[in-house]
Amino acid sequence: MKFRRIVGVAALALSLAACGTSQSATSEPDGALKIGVSPVPHGEIVKYVNENLAEAAGLDLEIVEFTDYVQPNVQLSEGKLDANFFQHRPYLDDFNSSKGTDLAFVAPVHLEPLGLYSKKATELGGLPDGGTVAVPNDATNLGRALKLLADNGVITLKEGAGTAATERDVTGNPKNLRFESLEAAQLPRSLDDVDAAVINGNYAIEAGLKPASEALVLEKTEANPYVNGLVVAAGKEQDPDVVTLAKLLRDQKVKDFIAQKYAGSVIAAG
Repeated sequence: MKFRRIVGVAALALSLAACGTSQSATSEPDGALKIGVSPVPHGEIVKYVNENLAEAAGLDLEIVEFTDYVQPNVQLSEGKLDANFFQHRPYLDDFNSSKGTDLAFVAPVHLEPLGLYSKKATELGGLPDGGTVAVPNDATNLGRALKLLADNGVITLKEGAGTAATERDVTGNPKNLRFESLEAAQLPRSLDDVDAAVINGNYAIEAGLKPASEALVLEKTEANPYVNGLVVAAGKEQDPDVVTLAKLLRDQKVKDFIAQKYAGSVIAAG
């Protein structure tokens, strides 16, 4: 059994386009499995595993937090991380296709339902004519956001557009809404300047929003393809530490932790 160090947060990658800087996580020859995470809820879930389950399983974890959706995959592809946990499979597939990376989805862990939030409207019908709705600017989450709006009658989309939809696929827009595409991490901060914003669950929770009670509309959870999971470089799926971590992330104790801590705003995968 390997000795487990409680490492905590080893680095913070500030690679958002708004600031244009980054800090790489450097590998240490200590045998730890280095995993990149979004701080909330992914980092909190992995910290729970590290503090409560890892030692008994002989697993040594080093946790690296990132504030964007790009660097965790870049650094995993470059071998600076052993795994990451922040994304769903559609985002990973698009990233692999557009960036030429070869990363593999190992195991589903949880779902963060996408939601529409507003500081100006208290219900969906309160969105103003000609109002501005901020949406994520990455392809998979943009399509996901537009589908959320279409599923709730705010807009209509071209038949067959599905989750690959863009603004060009909007065929009906009764309120003449304008869409402003922003980096996903910036969406909570945009609420003061727009009429509403479609926000990814992790950034909503990190900003103090409560998806289960404060979203005007929330994504359905049934048959939802956007379950977040553990990702590694292709070929590493059967690495013993990766297999152990995947099992721990899906342990019943972790599911209970998710249910208790996030009260429906994060839902453990089945």
